[in-house]
Amino acid sequence: MAGSRRSRPKYSAERTRALGLAAALVAANICFVLGASAEDKGQTQAPARDPVQGGLRPYTVVGDAIPISLTGAKGDAERGRAIVVNRQVGLCLLCHNGPFPDEKFQGTLAPDLKGSGARATEGQLRLRIVDASRLKADTIMPPYYRVDGLTRVAPAFQGKPILTAEQIEDVVAYLTTLRD
Repeated sequence: MAGSRRSRPKYSAERTRALGLAAALVAANICFVLGASAEDKGQTQAPARDPVQGGLRPYTVVGDAIPISLTGAKGDAERGRAIVVNRQVGLCLLCHNGPFPDEKFQGTLAPDLKGSGARATEGQLRLRIVDASRLKADTIMPPYYRVDGLTRVAPAFQGKPILTAEQIEDVVAYLTTLRD
């Protein structure tokens, strides 16, 4: 009809909140100063921190992977799934989608998590979660287990990784179960 206006779609509070969190995550990623180059394919040792003091546990990057568990033990896949779908902790679904039929408003900015266990080894998944910028300097994925070289970090979060070593291992354990 001539002269009629189209009404705007109405979004639920949950979708509006999810879109706001996604925008905040993308904006925060723009502020990251990414350090290691994609050409760094050799074996390197991450800075060691005392885990008792709340710092990072040391790990070794070999090629495109961190082959040894950050904790020395396998993670729990059930806890890992809970972290992946939790919109307060891992925030994975802001950018990724996957085999989570009950979860609404999954992201499309990053690869689908479905089949991630078939596409990558445990060590490769671990490095991508710990610090994907070691593989691709301009990645939008935040480093979940890095505290150095970041900018505009809120004072309450300075010097703290997004996920603990145990949580990283739980997420890795879950992602390796996604084979289809």
